[in-house]
Amino acid sequence: MKYVIVESGGKQYKAVEGSTIDVDLLPQEVGDSVTLDKVLLYVNDNVVEVGTPAVKGASVKTTVASQEKGPKIIVFKYKPKKHYRVKTGHRQKYTRLVVEKIETE
Repeated sequence: MKYVIVESGGKQYKAVEGSTIDVDLLPQEVGDSVTLDKVLLYVNDNVVEVGTPAVKGASVKTTVASQEKGPKIIVFKYKPKKHYRVKTGHRQKYTRLVVEKIETE
């Protein structure tokens, strides 16, 4: 099985050819191609390459499939007996990438 661990937006994701990954919002439009160059680990059956910090010559070619929003998260803060209550929400935006090809030297 061929896969890589790639970094995008300070977070690490496992990418397999043909699968999708949800990364933090990228400025590209739907249908644009994105190359992720920071490959931290490359695995192809028995061949394992660990980067220091990145694997040289390795990259992941992806295509933007959609721009989506994550689930709504409710944040509620309060202090008992002090009449302090704050209710806010947050909804993270993601970019869904389809992994087209994993390239190495």
